Amino acid sequence: MILNVHKPTGITSHDVVDRVREISGIKKVGHAGTLDPFATGVLVILVGRGATRQSDELMQLEKEYHARIRLGSESSTADRDGLITEVDIEREIPDRSEVEYVVSQFQGEIEQIPPMHSAVKVEGKKLYELAREGKEIVRDPRQVYIERIDVAEYEYPYLTITLTCHSGVYVRTLAEDIGDMLGTSAYLEELERTRVGEYHVSDAQTLEELSHTHIEETN
Repeated sequence: MILNVHKPTGITSHDVVDRVREISGIKKVGHAGTLDPFATGVLVILVGRGATRQSDELMQLEKEYHARIRLGSESSTADRDGLITEVDIEREIPDRSEVEYVVSQFQGEIEQIPPMHSAVKVEGKKLYELAREGKEIVRDPRQVYIERIDVAEYEYPYLTITLTCHSGVYVRTLAEDIGDMLGTSAYLEELERTRVGEYHVSDAQTLEELSHTHIEETN
C-alpha cells in the first residue's frame, strides 16, 4: 500500500514511518523522500514489501514546493532550525523586478553544493553527522534540474516562491543561493511539499486520520 501522508512540522520523516508502523502493525514501512523536521506536506509512505520495492522509482517523481525565504539573515543549517544571524545588507533592498529576474536564473539545469546538514554520504558517513562533530568538508557540486520556479509573494525581508523540480534539489541551498545572487544572505523559513508525482497535498491524510484507517500490507 502507498499512502499520501501530510507530515506536520516538528517531527522527522522517520517519526511518521514509526507512527504508521504503530497504526498498521506492519514492520516493513518506508518513505519515498525525506522532509526536514520543520517542513510540512506530502510524504509518500510505503507499507509492505510490494510497496517498499517501488522506493527508487517513487523517489524520482516530480515534486512541487511552496517555500518562504527570509532575506537579510543567515542560518547555520540554512533553515529556521539553525542558529540565526541577521546580516547588514550592504546595498539597496532589491525590488520585485530584480527578485523575479534572479529567481528566474535558477530555472533549468543548475549546480548545487549539498549542505553540510544533509544525509549525503561521504566515505560512508552522512554529512549531518560530520556537521554535528563540528567538521565541514569540501563537497562537490551536483547537477540538478528545476522545471519551473516563480515568485509568489515578495515583501522584504520575506520572499515566497513555488517550484517544480526533479529529485536531488535542496530547497535550503536554493534559498541561500538566491540570497547570494541578490547580494545578501538568506535562509529557508518555511517549506511545504505540495505534490509528489500524482500525490497532492490536498488529498493527503493527517496522522490523526490515518489512525482511523485500515492499513494492509501489499506484496
